Amino acid sequence: MIRIGLLGCGRIGQVHARTLKGINIARIVAVADAIPKAAQAMADATGAELRETDAILSADDIDAVVIGTPTITHFAQIEAATQASKAIFCEKPVDMSVDNIRTLMAGIEAAGVPFFTAFNRRFDPNFAALQARLGAGEIGAVELIQITSRDPSPPPIDYIKTSGGLFRDMMIHDFDMARFLMGEEFTTLHAVGSSLVDPEIGEAGDVDTAAVTLTTASGRICLISNSRRAAYGYDQRIEVHGERGMLRAENILETSVESATAEGFKRSPTLHFFLERYEAAYAAEMKAFIAAIAAGETPTPSIRDGLQAQILADAATQSCQTGQPVAL
Repeated sequence: MIRIGLLGCGRIGQVHARTLKGINIARIVAVADAIPKAAQAMADATGAELRETDAILSADDIDAVVIGTPTITHFAQIEAATQASKAIFCEKPVDMSVDNIRTLMAGIEAAGVPFFTAFNRRFDPNFAALQARLGAGEIGAVELIQITSRDPSPPPIDYIKTSGGLFRDMMIHDFDMARFLMGEEFTTLHAVGSSLVDPEIGEAGDVDTAAVTLTTASGRICLISNSRRAAYGYDQRIEVHGERGMLRAENILETSVESATAEGFKRSPTLHFFLERYEAAYAAEMKAFIAAIAAGETPTPSIRDGLQAQILADAATQSCQTGQPVAL
C-alpha cells in the first residue's frame, strides 16, 4: 500500500483525491491546506487525518506527497519531501524560477527520489494515442506541429497579476506537448502577443492573445496559438504533419449527436473547460504515478520536463517583450 499525503485541498486536490480513492494500492493518509475549512472537508471526504503540511512532509507513515498548493509554496515543500525521501507528484509549474528548479532537480537526482511533473495533457487518451502513432512511424518524420489552445473566457484579473503571465500559466502546457510530440529539443523561439480580449490584462503587463514559433536544429517547426477567449467554448486541438501524411486530434464535444436540417448542420458545444475536458487525463496521470512508484520505476514527465517547459515559457515571455527571437 502506497501511503499518500495530500497537500492542497482546493479544486485540483479534489480531482486527485477522487482518483486516489479508486486506486486499491494507494491510500490518502493525511491532508493539509492553508484554509482549515477546505482541509476539514477533504479529511471528511477521504477518511484521512488532518495534519499540518510540515508534519506530512516529515511523517514516517507517508510514502509519497501530492503537491497541489500555490506555486510559491512548491520549492520548500519539494525540498522537504526530497530530504524525507518521499516520492513527489507536483502540479505545474514546479517553480517560477528556472534556477530554483535546477536546484531542486540536483537534490532530487542526488537523493534518487521519484518526481512527477503533472503535465496531465500527455495522458489525455486522444493526445496519447496521437503521440503513440507518431512514435510507431505512421506518418514518417514529423515536419510541422500546430497546437491550438483557447479558453472560453479569461481568468480573474487578480489571477493574471500573480500567474506569471500567459506563457507561464497557460501555454506552458503546450510547450510540454510540443516537446512530447516532436521528440527533438527546440533551438529557437519567436513569440508575439497582444491584449485584445480584456484591456485590464494589458494594463497588468500580460497578453491574452499569443502565438509562438519553435524550431529544432534539424528545421522541424511547431506553431502554438493561445487565446484567453473563445466564444464557442474550450478549444483544444493538435495537428501533426509528416512526410507521409497527417495526424489530428479534434475537440471533444458534449455529445456526438449532429443534426442536419434545411438550415444546415449543427453539432454540440465543446466540453466547458479544463476539468471536464481533461477529466480522463487527470485520472490517468495519477494512476501512472502510483503504478511507477509501485513498480520501482522512474515516473514521467520528470522534473527535467518541468524545467524544459519553464525555460520555453521564460524564453517566450522574453521574446514577446523584446520582439526578438530567442536562441535556446
